[in-house]
Amino acid sequence: MTRGKGLGLDIKKHVESGKLFLRQVDAAELSPGQFVHEIRGLIEKQEVKLVIIDSLNGFLNAMPGEKFLAMQLHELLGYLAQKGITTVMTLAQHGFVGMHIDSPMDVSYLADTVLLFRYFEAGGEIKQALSVIKKRSGEHERTIRELVMRNGAIRVGKVLVEFEGVLTGVPKYRGKLEGLDGAQNEC
Repeated sequence: MTRGKGLGLDIKKHVESGKLFLRQVDAAELSPGQFVHEIRGLIEKQEVKLVIIDSLNGFLNAMPGEKFLAMQLHELLGYLAQKGITTVMTLAQHGFVGMHIDSPMDVSYLADTVLLFRYFEAGGEIKQALSVIKKRSGEHERTIRELVMRNGAIRVGKVLVEFEGVLTGVPKYRGKLEGLDGAQNEC
């Protein structure tokens, strides 16, 4: 709720009204099977339209080396889709910047859409980029854009046309910084 408030979202009032259910899960105390069971139980009792799992890393860490983890995820996502429930999952990658960023497990084949958030350096600042790397239906946005989260707002900025290598975390700059949010200097 504190993080939401920092983004200008009043989550507390939605939790108190019952429209939003938050559950903090400790991966050391709840197995992935129990977690899936709890989600299914909640869906059977409530009118759920959206499930957000932030982050999938806890689920993965609860079953290190477990070969059936992908199958459990596939089963959960299939169940949620069958119920008409939108599911959003986050997955943190190891490493923030650079080309050697690893994911603990490739689960992208389970998703209909995959968004990639990357940090990159420009003009002495750490900036964020957003790209759609997978989309199964509809038009696919193939550009890389600046992502700005500031003053309670999230804004998708201009296409980063003057950069190359943004997704590697080590971009090469080929223009002026005026197109980036707040930057007014040339490199």
